[in-house]
Amino acid sequence: MISVDQLVVSFGGFELLKKISFLVTPKDRIGLAGKNGAGKSTLLKIIAGQQSPSEGSVVVPKDIRVGYLPQHMNVSNKHTVFDEAKKAFDEILQIKNEIEHINHQIATRKDYESDEYMGLITKVTELNDHHHMVGGANFEAEIEQTLTGLGFKRSDFTRQTSEFSGGWRMRIELAKILLKKPDVFLLDEPTNHLDIESIQWLEDFLKSYAGAVVLVSHDRAFLDAVTNRTIEISLGRIYDYKANYTKYLELRQEHKETQLAAYKNQQKLIEDTEKFIERFRYKATKAVQVQSRSKMLEKLDRIEIDEEDNSRLNIRFQPPERSGTIVADCKHLTKRYGDLLVLDDIHLMIERGDKIAFVGKNGEGKTTLARVIMNELDYQGNLKIGHNVKIGYFAQDQAQRLNENLSVLETIDEIAVGDVRTKIRDILGAFMFSGEDVEKKVKVLSGGERSRLAMIRLMLEPVNFLVMDEPTNHLDMRSKEILKQALASYEGTVLVVSHDREFLDGLVNCVYEFKDRKVKQHLGGIYEFLRRKKMESMKELEHKSQVNSNSEKKEKPQQVESKFSYNERKEINKNISRLEKQIAQAEQEITNLENTIEDYDKRMANPDSLEDHSIFEEYDQLKAKLEEVMTAWENNQLEYETLKEQKTW
Repeated sequence: MISVDQLVVSFGGFELLKKISFLVTPKDRIGLAGKNGAGKSTLLKIIAGQQSPSEGSVVVPKDIRVGYLPQHMNVSNKHTVFDEAKKAFDEILQIKNEIEHINHQIATRKDYESDEYMGLITKVTELNDHHHMVGGANFEAEIEQTLTGLGFKRSDFTRQTSEFSGGWRMRIELAKILLKKPDVFLLDEPTNHLDIESIQWLEDFLKSYAGAVVLVSHDRAFLDAVTNRTIEISLGRIYDYKANYTKYLELRQEHKETQLAAYKNQQKLIEDTEKFIERFRYKATKAVQVQSRSKMLEKLDRIEIDEEDNSRLNIRFQPPERSGTIVADCKHLTKRYGDLLVLDDIHLMIERGDKIAFVGKNGEGKTTLARVIMNELDYQGNLKIGHNVKIGYFAQDQAQRLNENLSVLETIDEIAVGDVRTKIRDILGAFMFSGEDVEKKVKVLSGGERSRLAMIRLMLEPVNFLVMDEPTNHLDMRSKEILKQALASYEGTVLVVSHDREFLDGLVNCVYEFKDRKVKQHLGGIYEFLRRKKMESMKELEHKSQVNSNSEKKEKPQQVESKFSYNERKEINKNISRLEKQIAQAEQEITNLENTIEDYDKRMANPDSLEDHSIFEEYDQLKAKLEEVMTAWENNQLEYETLKEQKTW
C-alpha cells in the first residue's frame, strides 16, 4: 500500500534516520516506538507529505487516501462544531449542490424532447447513484455518531468552535479525519486530549476499521488494544516486530541481548585485529596479512547498541511529615462559572494514605475540584483541609510556572536537599535531560521538556498530599514508569486526574467518577471501574430492550425502579468504605492485644512477677479491652455484610 524506501533524514550532519525501509500493507495496525527525539513524528510527517526526506522516497499510490493528525495544528474558528465536521464530506456536499443545480434546470426547462434535456436526466441519475454510493444519505448521522463518541454533547453541535479549548478543537480535527475514512490513518499522539471513554470509543473504531493505521502514542493500553505490529526507531535504524507493544517489549529484550552479544564479539574481533596490525606493522613478511586485515576493519559494518541507560532508577518522593487522618473533606460543595453549574452539592472525603483518581469526560469538573482543593478557585459549601496537610500540585499549566531564567540544573538544585543532591544528574537523565541539556535555560525548553522538569521539582518537595492534573501527557513510557513506581511507594496521599489507564492501574485504589455535575465513588482499581461501567451499560441496554419488547406486546410495562436513590447508594458506598477501614483497624488492634496478653501470660507463669499485684489488674483490663474490640469488630462485620448485600448496582 505504502512503500518507504531507503529513507534518510539529516540535520546539520546528524542522521536522524539512516536508510530505513518498510511497507505499510492493508490491515496493518502499526505503533511507532522509540525514545523521544528518535524520529517518530518526523517519519509520520514524511509519509503524510508534510516534510521531505534528505534521501530516499515514500511511494503512496494515487488511489490511496491518507488521513494525518499531527500533534499540533492550526484549527478553524469560523464555524459551528457540526459545520466544521461536515467539511469531511466535501465530495458529498459538492455532488449534492450539483444535483440541486441540475434539478433546478430540469424544473425550469421546457424542451423535454431535446438531447440536452435527456442528457440532464442521465447526468442527475448518475450523480444520485454516486451520491448514494458514497454515503450521502446518512452522512449527517455519521457526523453525530462520531462527535458523540469523541465526547461532544448534542448541544455542542451548534456552538462555535472558537468557544472550545485547544484540546476540544483537536477532537474536531480528529473527527474530520475519521469521517473521511481514509485508507491509511497517520495519528500522532491521538489520545493526548481525550478522556477515558473517548479513548475506548476510538480504540473500538480503529480495531474495526477496514484500512491501515500508523500511530505514535505513549498510552500503552491504547497501543496494546489497537496495534498488531510495532516498528521501533533506535539510533536511526528500525526494528520491525509483528506484535503489539507489550509483546514487542519482550521480543525487543531478546533482540537487545542478542545484539549486545554480537557487539561484544565484534569488539573482541576488532581488538584482536588491531593488536595484530600493531604487532606486525613493520614486518615485511606480514605485510600482506596486515594490509588485508586493515582493509577488513575499514569495510567492517560496525554494530551499534542503544546508548539508553536501562538500569532501574529507584527514584522516590521525599518522605513526608505525617498529616492528620482527614486530608480533605468536602460537604455540599458547589461550583459555578457564571451561570454554568459545574459541580452541584458534592460530598467527598480524602483520608491519609488514599491513592485516588478523578476520571470522567472532559469538562465535567475534575480539574475544577482539584483547583478548589488547592484554594485557587472560589466555591460555595464547605471544604476543610486537614491538620498538617502540605499540598504539592502539578497543574496542566505547570510548565508556565517555572522560573525561565534558571537552567535545568539550577531549577532542581535550588530545592534538592540531603543525599538527593548527589543524584540530581541521574534523576534528570531519567527524565531525558542528559549531557549539555542540563545547562539549558528554562525559557528555551519545549512545553514537554518544561512539564518533565516541573514533575522532577514536585518529586523533590517535602509534601504529604500530591494533587496531579494529567501528569503523564508529556512523558514517554520509561519516564511514566519511573513516576508510577515513585508514586506507588510514596507514603503520603495522592490524587491524580488522568485518562491514562495503564498509569492508573495498580496505583490507585479508589476512583471518583465525575458525571452530570455529580461525583460518584467507586472502590477498587481503574480496570475494575471500567468493567463495572460496561456492565452497567449492558444492564441499561437490557432494561431498554425489555421495555421496548413489552411495549410491542401491548402489555402493561413493569415498573422497574432502583431499590435506592442515587444519594442513598452514595451513602452506602461511603459507609462500606468506612467499615472496611474500621474492620482492618480492629483486626490489627485484636492482634496487638492478643500478643500483649500472651506476654502477660508468660510473666504470670513466673512466681517472682506475682509479687506485683498491679499485673492482675492490668491483665483484666486487657481482657476486657479485647472483648470490647471483638464485639465492635463483630458488629462492624455484620453491618458490612448487610450493606454489601444491599448494594445492587
